[in-house]
Amino acid sequence: MSEDPGGHETSFEERLAAARDKQGLKVAQSDAGRSPDGLDGNALAIGMRVGVEMVSALVVAVAIGWGLDYLLGTKPILLAVFVLLGGAAGVLNVWRVFAPKHGPASSRGVERKGVPTRDVPAKDAPAKDVRIEDRGP
Repeated sequence: MSEDPGGHETSFEERLAAARDKQGLKVAQSDAGRSPDGLDGNALAIGMRVGVEMVSALVVAVAIGWGLDYLLGTKPILLAVFVLLGGAAGVLNVWRVFAPKHGPASSRGVERKGVPTRDVPAKDAPAKDVRIEDRGP
């Protein structure tokens, strides 16, 4: 009873891939080729994400500015300040979406393709004992 139903040694995914190859069906790569930031999607999805980032930052900032102006009686001042802060926060969020991603390997001096390494000691590593010897005349 411990045998596979059908008596095959291969997994279902392998048999499915073989059947699709036999039929000439091209299957899109699943998550193997996707980047962790999720920007491999279509342009509409990226545009919607950027739009939502900008609008949500502005809406939150306007609400905070209007609420503080209402409570403190400083009608246009804080609203204008928070609109500027909200716009800056929205631009920062969009920058984070499109900025190049550097993983933890880049901060530890691990070599990446085309990038030279840096000799950066770890925070908890003891300092190296450097001795200069007198070699004489």
